[in-house]
Amino acid sequence: MKTLIISIASLATACAGEFVDLFNGKDFTGWGAPDKTERFGYVVEEGGVIASTPKCRFLITAKEYENYVFAFEFKLTPGANNGLGIHYPGKGDAAYAGMEIQMLDGTHEKYAGKLKDFQYHGGLYTLKAAKQNHQKPVGEWNKQIVTVNGPKVKVELNGVVILEANLDEINKTHPKHNGAKRRKGHLAFCGHGDIVRMRNLKIKELK
Repeated sequence: MKTLIISIASLATACAGEFVDLFNGKDFTGWGAPDKTERFGYVVEEGGVIASTPKCRFLITAKEYENYVFAFEFKLTPGANNGLGIHYPGKGDAAYAGMEIQMLDGTHEKYAGKLKDFQYHGGLYTLKAAKQNHQKPVGEWNKQIVTVNGPKVKVELNGVVILEANLDEINKTHPKHNGAKRRKGHLAFCGHGDIVRMRNLKIKELK
């Protein structure tokens, strides 16, 4: 019984905290560009929406995060490719200096027969593939929840868990991937010049 009580207490501590807005809906305060409405090829649209432009690259949080739950909604355009960088140190390619969770319209004909399993939406780039066919049709809003807690990374898309990864295990199979060794860093949207929209960005830090 004592062990059970300790386990419940530990769980309560880990889940402590509340969701807070990561984007204020007006400008990129908190994203390294206070009081600006355009940053690194991303713009703010009506209704509190972040939209990428053909010039988009990395849009990075000013703050670094360690253990957290990040919830947001996204909408793709046909063939669009973007990514969510986690544990990004702020320099270099987010997919390798940190890790990148794919944001991709893998149904587009331009990708037919060309994608590796980890390149489809939700995959941890070069590291682990995600379950497919849980995205809504292109042009509709999807809800995604990313949980990072110690070595555990989980991605939930529209109510379905599509990825569960253990970075300690990945480090054994991919020992040269420096980003997988990190346990803290910035969040980043990793643009490739395609149009993607995001809204309702919220984060809850875990203890």
